[in-house]
Amino acid sequence: MRQSISQWLTLSGFETVTYASAVDALKVLRTDTPTVVVSDIRMPGIDGITFLKKLMHEDSGIPVILITGHGDVPMAVEAMQIGAWDFMEKPFDPDRLSDLVRKAIEARRTSLENRALRDELSDGPSLVGRLAGSSPEIAQLREDILDIGQSPLPVLIQGETGTGKTLVARALHAVGPHSQHQTMHHFLGLIPTDKHVESLFGTPDAPETGMLDKAAGGTLIIEDVETLSNDAQAQMVAWLNSDVPGAPRIISVCNAQDVNKGCEAVLSPVLFHRISQHRLVLPPLRARGDDILKLFVEMMRRAGEEYGCQPPTLSAQDAAQLMKAPWPGNIRQLSNMADRAVLQTRKENGTLTSLLMADNEVINSPAMIDEGKPLKEYVEAFERMLIDNTMRKHRGSIARVMEELCLPRRTLNEKMAKYALQRADYLD
Repeated sequence: MRQSISQWLTLSGFETVTYASAVDALKVLRTDTPTVVVSDIRMPGIDGITFLKKLMHEDSGIPVILITGHGDVPMAVEAMQIGAWDFMEKPFDPDRLSDLVRKAIEARRTSLENRALRDELSDGPSLVGRLAGSSPEIAQLREDILDIGQSPLPVLIQGETGTGKTLVARALHAVGPHSQHQTMHHFLGLIPTDKHVESLFGTPDAPETGMLDKAAGGTLIIEDVETLSNDAQAQMVAWLNSDVPGAPRIISVCNAQDVNKGCEAVLSPVLFHRISQHRLVLPPLRARGDDILKLFVEMMRRAGEEYGCQPPTLSAQDAAQLMKAPWPGNIRQLSNMADRAVLQTRKENGTLTSLLMADNEVINSPAMIDEGKPLKEYVEAFERMLIDNTMRKHRGSIARVMEELCLPRRTLNEKMAKYALQRADYLD
């Protein structure tokens, strides 16, 4: 069945990749592309419903089409409530499947384009400006990017999953000496190790087919550098030690989960030294204080615009739960949670706290901080968020903010000074 569906969709003009299990698909699936997932429901290991939940956790906007037997129709209806794009009952019309996939791809592509456009419009043309937040850690990261970006030396970027390593790599290129030239991404993790040398250096007869040659004059971002084969490591050292005219700047992204060891444990010492002449370790979200609330509110605002509904208002309990959660998936997980919170509000069903408590990855994460934070920190973070949101809502009108929050002028002024909020930032 899997092979026949793949063949039919290929003949219909789609590029298809098949996987024997949901586990295999989850290892390589990238959710930032116009991808559509077609899956059975009854499967060994991870079934289709669990698979759908995991995909919705990674990116609630990815279209998932489920194929089900007659007896599983109630289950498929449940899947639609979870977030599935559509489902088809066996036996199904293959032309309808092609039509569904085509519509899903078009919708997904439009959604991604709109998301990228909103990012550019709201954050400005500078990628550095998209590294939002005011915590000392993120402020230092922005300064480091501006400094290191001017250097032609190789950079190694490390950090936990979802901390924005690829965005930082693009920002380094945008502020660097090669910014007027192309930037190319090379995903080593998707390439068999015996093809690493050829993918980077091409063949002896056609070196121009290698990524190093294709990116000449610009920047080559190497993702999953920790997977580099031994042969490719040796050739990479030789290439880095040679003076290749027009050589691209190399930015390596390490996605190893152990940030303390990471690439250093799996790459040769010589190669690690060469690619990490500049090194950036991105802070996890849980270390960024009330940046969590600022980012979450902004993410919900954007999601509300995308889905055409008002985002929910955070309660003090919601704010405390957001700051207590360990966020093992970091920014990516926070963004997905914001999307789910807005969609849940549109359905008028459930609360943000219930969403957080139902997220097994959050509750069972080994990164859970047992000691928590002092109550004072939660209260101050919530208070700052509330004043900030109200100032935005009323576009800097002190009188209206005082009225809504029931605060005298002097108290409001003191709290704005305490939280470094400037009225001028909210005026039209």
